[in-house]
Amino acid sequence: MDSFVDGSGYLAACTAGLPTHGTLAAMRADLDEWGRAASSPVAYGALVEEGRALFARIVGVDPSRVATGSQTSAMVAVAAAALPDGAEVVVPDGDFSSVVFPFHAQAHRGVRVRSVPLDRLADEVRPGTAMVAWSAVQSSSGVVTDPEPVVAAARAVGALTLCDLTQAAGVLPVDASPFDVTVTHAYKWLCAPRGVAFATFSDVALERLRPVQAGWYAGADVWSSCYGPTMRLADDARRFDVSPAWQAWPGAVAALRHLAVVDTASAWRHATGLADRLADALGSPRSGQAITTFPDEDGSALRALTDAGVTASGRAGRLRLAFHLWNDDDDVTRVADVLRTLAGFRPVG
Repeated sequence: MDSFVDGSGYLAACTAGLPTHGTLAAMRADLDEWGRAASSPVAYGALVEEGRALFARIVGVDPSRVATGSQTSAMVAVAAAALPDGAEVVVPDGDFSSVVFPFHAQAHRGVRVRSVPLDRLADEVRPGTAMVAWSAVQSSSGVVTDPEPVVAAARAVGALTLCDLTQAAGVLPVDASPFDVTVTHAYKWLCAPRGVAFATFSDVALERLRPVQAGWYAGADVWSSCYGPTMRLADDARRFDVSPAWQAWPGAVAALRHLAVVDTASAWRHATGLADRLADALGSPRSGQAITTFPDEDGSALRALTDAGVTASGRAGRLRLAFHLWNDDDDVTRVADVLRTLAGFRPVG
C-alpha cells in the first residue's frame, strides 16, 4: 500500500488505477528531460521493450507474442478486420463496447455479431462461429468468467478466441497463453498512465491476422522502416505494434515494474476479501469478486458516497465499487457506514 499515493476512499480501480510514487517520479523526470531538450526516441524505445517484457511476465507469455499500442478497441479492430466476409462472432450480452463495437463495424462485409447470455457463452458457440470475444472480468458487474469451457468450445469448432484482460490483469491471476488474442489497457488495475495497451497473439492468430495498422514501429528494424516503398515487418507480434505515445511509457514501465513483482493470487485474495467483508456488513451475498455492485437506479448511493469523500462509479443502474492494493478495512467501514444510513438503499436486487 505504501508504494501508492494515498488511496483511502478510492474504490475505482476499475475506472482508473492510482499511481505509485515511482510512477509519478518517472513521469516528472521525463517532463524535466523534455524541458531540457534531452528526450530521446531511442530511450523511449528501450522503455517500450522493457514494458513489453514486464507485461509478458504478468500474463505468462513470451515477449515475442506481445504487441504494444494505445487503445484496446484499435487492437480488437485488427482481429475484426481479419474475419472472413459473413463470419459470425459470439459475444456476451452487455460486454464493454470496445470489445463489441469493432465487430459491429464490419457489418458491411456481412460479419454478424450474436450476443448471448454470459453464463451460456460456451454453450452458444456452434459450428460456423468464427470468433468468440469476451472480457475476463465484466466491466459493469465484476463477474469473472471461467475461460476453459469457452476456449474448449471454440477449439471444437475451429473458432478463434479474443479475451479482454483489462479488468483482470494486475489483480486477478491471468494466463494469456490459452487465447488466440488478448487485449489489455494498462491504466486500470495495472495502474499505468492512460495511453499504453498490449495485445498477445497465438501462433494461429499470428498466421491469420493481418497488421492492417502497420506503420514504422511495426518494422523489423524500426529505425530503417521509416520510409517506403519497401515494407519489411517484424516476424513476431511486433508487427502489430503502433508507434508509442512516448510520454506515457516512463510512468507505465514504473507501474509495471511494481505490479510484475506483486503476487496476484495475494492481490486477488486481498481485493475479494474486502469486497466480501463489505457484503457481510451490508447483509448481501458475498460475490468473491474485486468489483462489487449494488442496485442504484437513481444514483443516490453514488452521490452519498461522493459527498462522503469516497470515489466510486455507477454502471448499468448499479453502484460499482472496486477494491485494489491500496484499500483496507477502513474503506469497508467507511462505505458501509454511508450506505447503511441511506434511506431506500437495498444491497440486494
